[in-house]
Amino acid sequence: MVLLLALWLQLFDKNTPERHSDILAHFKYGSIGAEDRAGIPYSIWRVLPKIFPNYLPHRPGTGYERLGFVYESGQVRPIGTSIRDRQVRLIGLNCAICHTGTVRDQPNQPPQIVLGMPAHQFDFQSYFNFLVKCANDPAFNANVLLAAIRQDDPDFGFLDALGYRLLVIQRTKDGILDQAKRLAFLNSRPPLGPGRVDTFNPYKTMFGFDMSKDTAVGAADLPSLWNQKPRDGLWLHWDGNNNLVSERNKSAAIGAGASDQSLDLDGMKRVEDWIWTLPPPPFPPSRIDPSQAAAGKALYDKHCADCHAFGGKRTGQVEPLAAIGTDPERVNSFTPELAAKMNTIGQNYPWKFTHFRKTEGYANMPLDGVWLRAPYLHNGSVPTLRDLLNKPEDRPKVFYRGYDVYDWNSLGFVTSGLAAERVGVKFDTSLKGNSNSGHNYATHLTARQKDQLLEFLKTQ
Repeated sequence: MVLLLALWLQLFDKNTPERHSDILAHFKYGSIGAEDRAGIPYSIWRVLPKIFPNYLPHRPGTGYERLGFVYESGQVRPIGTSIRDRQVRLIGLNCAICHTGTVRDQPNQPPQIVLGMPAHQFDFQSYFNFLVKCANDPAFNANVLLAAIRQDDPDFGFLDALGYRLLVIQRTKDGILDQAKRLAFLNSRPPLGPGRVDTFNPYKTMFGFDMSKDTAVGAADLPSLWNQKPRDGLWLHWDGNNNLVSERNKSAAIGAGASDQSLDLDGMKRVEDWIWTLPPPPFPPSRIDPSQAAAGKALYDKHCADCHAFGGKRTGQVEPLAAIGTDPERVNSFTPELAAKMNTIGQNYPWKFTHFRKTEGYANMPLDGVWLRAPYLHNGSVPTLRDLLNKPEDRPKVFYRGYDVYDWNSLGFVTSGLAAERVGVKFDTSLKGNSNSGHNYATHLTARQKDQLLEFLKTQ
């Protein structure tokens, strides 16, 4: 019977991706091919929070909301998830999972969903750990899962149940636990927390690197996706290891679970075309003092523009570690050996990777939409722009990430107080990879000058 089911799975593979004619819906819910290596049967995925609520973090919301997934009104799935019909219906992740954030003016207001913004509230590592804990639980079995699936979906048929009982559930469990073994090295590093990801260390496991001998912490903040056209040709990723936007996008999709074969190039091209000219949301004009912003522009031009303005002579170039002085772990985690391996991806395809390189510093990023890109620095170790203008010893040592109420005075999110502690996740700058040192630029300005510079940064 199992052999017959395996043959059925092979012969009746639909491989039909989710598509949306509207580009906003496609960005939020369309497939990029990540279901290939990281897809989970949708019927199982839906019921896991109901069966195993004790494995979800103690954050507000229900089900997957407690992991930082963002739901729109009227939608049964969160933004950043996609469906692909194979032999069974699989759910995967897409670009929007890392690039959709929320912001609120006041705690009692509904969140505003912002596309292209860093997903500062999404906790990818906790999501993965939730799946692993579920798969390791004895209740992850056919009797429990099928009972929950039938309750969730009364139309779930007899043949579907038979296939799940004999093959699909065990394959799902094995797949999750195999991934857990591959990514076990993350458990020896400080937790990533919401809004951060280890982009490249997982690639090392794909290439067979021995992670027992590798202690580098690759934690990095999620970036924005706005204005990609002027970024093409600049050095991308936090360490400036690639300067081709389309190659950067494909590597992100593979990191999310796609393979060379499964990359949905048509679906991804639609997203690439859209983000090419996608502008960031403007700072509320009523909260900007024009005269103060004008004074701040002169300070920006003098102290910041060379490295952070589009067209600046060092914008998109790599600043050596010795000069910028920020935490070295992320740049050290990307090795020359890994760069060489990254350039072997897609060997049999026209889009073969060729642009990866090893650097010794961090790239100077343009500051468009900077008001919504908190926390700051490559590892997200500085809560607000005001904090970034202070000397490192005066920046917060411990704060809470993942709360979406905005701090209009300091330009960042509220990261302290009872509400931030209840909703957010603790971030400790003393842990390896979390240092808030460096980037001492403009820290010598007077308090008034800092206010003026911050006023100008609101306009970016």
